[in-house]
Amino acid sequence: TKAGGSRDRDHLGAGRCRLSKIGASRRPPPARVRVAVRLRPFVDGTAGASNPPCVRGMDSCSLEIANWRNHQETLKYQFDAFYGERSTQQDIYAGSVQPILRHLLEGQNASVLAYGPTGAGKTHTMLGSPEQPGVIPRALMDLLQLTREEGAEGRPWALCVTMSYLEIYQEKVLDLLDSTSGDLVIREDCRGNILIPGLTQKPITSFADFERHFLPASRNRTVGATRLNQRSSRSHAVLLVKVDQRERLAPFRQREGKLYLIDLAGSEDNRRTGNKGLRLKESGAINASLFVLGKVVDALNQGLPRVPYRDSKLTRLLQDSLGGSAHSILIANIAPERHFYLDTVSALNFAARTKEVINRPFTNESLQPHVLGPVKLSQKELLGPPEAKKARGPEEEEIGSAEPMAASASASQKLSPLQKLSSMDPAMLERLLSLDRLLASQGSQGAPLLSTPKRERMVLMKTVEEKDLEIERLKMKQKELEAKVLAQKAEDSKEKENHCPTILRPLLHRTVTVAKPLKKAVVMPLQLIQEQAASPNAEIHILKNKGRKRKVESLDAPEPEEKAEDCWELQISPELLAHGRQKILDLLNEGSARDLRSLQRIGPKKAQLIVGWRQLHGPFSQVEDLERVEGITGKQMESFLKANILGLAAGQRCGPS
Repeated sequence: TKAGGSRDRDHLGAGRCRLSKIGASRRPPPARVRVAVRLRPFVDGTAGASNPPCVRGMDSCSLEIANWRNHQETLKYQFDAFYGERSTQQDIYAGSVQPILRHLLEGQNASVLAYGPTGAGKTHTMLGSPEQPGVIPRALMDLLQLTREEGAEGRPWALCVTMSYLEIYQEKVLDLLDSTSGDLVIREDCRGNILIPGLTQKPITSFADFERHFLPASRNRTVGATRLNQRSSRSHAVLLVKVDQRERLAPFRQREGKLYLIDLAGSEDNRRTGNKGLRLKESGAINASLFVLGKVVDALNQGLPRVPYRDSKLTRLLQDSLGGSAHSILIANIAPERHFYLDTVSALNFAARTKEVINRPFTNESLQPHVLGPVKLSQKELLGPPEAKKARGPEEEEIGSAEPMAASASASQKLSPLQKLSSMDPAMLERLLSLDRLLASQGSQGAPLLSTPKRERMVLMKTVEEKDLEIERLKMKQKELEAKVLAQKAEDSKEKENHCPTILRPLLHRTVTVAKPLKKAVVMPLQLIQEQAASPNAEIHILKNKGRKRKVESLDAPEPEEKAEDCWELQISPELLAHGRQKILDLLNEGSARDLRSLQRIGPKKAQLIVGWRQLHGPFSQVEDLERVEGITGKQMESFLKANILGLAAGQRCGPS
C-alpha cells in the first residue's frame, strides 16, 4: 500500500480521526479493506468435461482463472479468503463477517458489501433462505445476543439497537420501512458522519422484532426478471443497524456504532440480459453507480486530492466504508460458467483494487448532553467578585472573603488547569470549580474534568501563548496604522493651508432654495400672430415675460427672503378663448366622426363614443359636457381643452391656409 500515506492526508478519514478518544496527537491505526471471494456452484449442475469451470480455487486464499489472451496461461489472484462452490453460509459468516461485530460494541463502524455480476449469488449470500440463512440474519442474531449480554443489569453500559432499511433505485434513496416517504437526501454532519434525515428507525430488542420489520420491507424492494435471473435486484439495498451505548456511571460517556449490510445490484451486459424499456433504464443506472464506485477505489489507491464520492448516491452512502472510518468486508461473488468469464474477470480486478484501500476506524465517543448542561449558581457566583461585593453587606464581606481564597487554594492543588489560576477570570474559575464539584459528587470514577495529561497541557499552554503573542502583534500593527493615518491627515491639512492662505470660516447659516419651475412656451400659428399684429384692438402678447418672486428660506433669518425670478405666463384674450370654445362646441354637435378626429386628443374610438352619446342624449350645451361621455376622464378633458382651443380659434380668425 505505497499510496496509503499520501491518500490518508487527502480523503476525509484524515479529518475524522481527530475525534478518536486516543487524542489529537495520535492518528487511529489503519485498517485495510478485507476482501473475500465466493464461487457459487453451477446453477443447473451440468458441470463436467463438456462444460469445465473457468475459475479454480488453489487454496483458502487464492484462485486462478484462464487468461483470455493466452489459453495456455492462467491469472492468479490472492485475497483474504476464498470460498469454493462447496462452502456453506456458515463458513462465509464465521470466517469473514462475525469477527467485525465486536467493533460495534467499541463504538466503531463496520460494513459488509456483496459485489458481483448479476446472477452470481449476492442476494443469496446476504439474505439466504429459511434453510440456509445468509449474512444479514446471522449477523443480527449474534449482535442482538451480544447487546443483551453487555447491556444487562449490573454492567457499566446500557445498549439500544435500531434498524433502518433503504434502497437506491435509479439514483433515488427510498425508505423501505416507509414506502410513502419519497426520495430522501444524504447529508454530512459537522463531524463528517454520513446521515439521511427522515429515514425511519425502528428499535429492536430481539430477532422476532427484526423479522417483523425486515420481512415486509424486503417485499418492497424492486426486483425484475431478466434472461440471466428471474428475480434480479434492480436496486442497491442497504440495511443500517445502529448500536447506541450509554455509560451508567461517571463520566457518563456515550458511544455509537453503525453496521452497514449492503447488497449491491449486479453489473449487467444488456446484450446477454435482453433488457429493454424500463429494465434497460434500470441497468443503465446500476452500471453508472458501479462505475463511480470503481472511480472512487482508483482515486483512493492513487492518492488523488479529490475522491468523487458525490458523483453517485451509492458512493456518497459508502463514504464511511471505503476510505472512511469503518471496518469493511467486501464479498465478491463470481460464477463458474464460461459465459460469465468477462464479468468474473471484471469482478476479480475490482476486488483486487479494493483490497488496497485503507480505512482508519475510530471510536465515536462523547459525553452525554445532560452532563454538559449549565451549572446552577447563586446570584453572587453569577455576578462575580466585584458585583458580589456590592450585593452583599459590609459585615458579610469580611467573613466571606477568606472562603473563596481557601476553596481556590485547595482546588489548585488538586487540579491541573490549562492556564494559571491567578490569571483566570475569578467568576469563570468559580464556575469551573462548581462544575468539578458536581461531577465529583455524582460518582468517584473518572478523572476530574479540568485534569489533563501533562503532555497535552503543555501543548495547549504553548498554543495559548502563541495566540496571545499574535494578538499583541496585531494590536501594535493597528496602532502603527492609526499613527500613519493621523500623520497623513496632518500633511494634507498643511498642504491645503499653503495653497489657500485665507481661512475658510464655516457658514453661519444654510440656505434652502425652492426648485425653479419649468419654463413653458406655446407655439402659435404664424398667421395668427400676423393677424394680431395687423389688428389695432387685438392683444398681441401671447407669451409674456413676468417676473415671479420665489422665497428663500434661511435658518437664521426670522422671515424668508424673496428674490425675483424670470418665468413665462400664458395670456390669451377673452374673445379668442370664447371663439375657440364655441367652435369646439359646434364641432361636437354637428361634426361627423371624421370631423371629430381632426381634433387633438380625439381618436377613432372616442369619436364614435361622442357621436353615439349625441344621438342618445342630444346636443352638448357646453364643452365641459364632454366629461359625461364614457371613457373620457377629467384629466383627459383638461388636456383636450389646452390642445384644441388655441388651434381652432386661430383657424377661425385666419381662415384656411
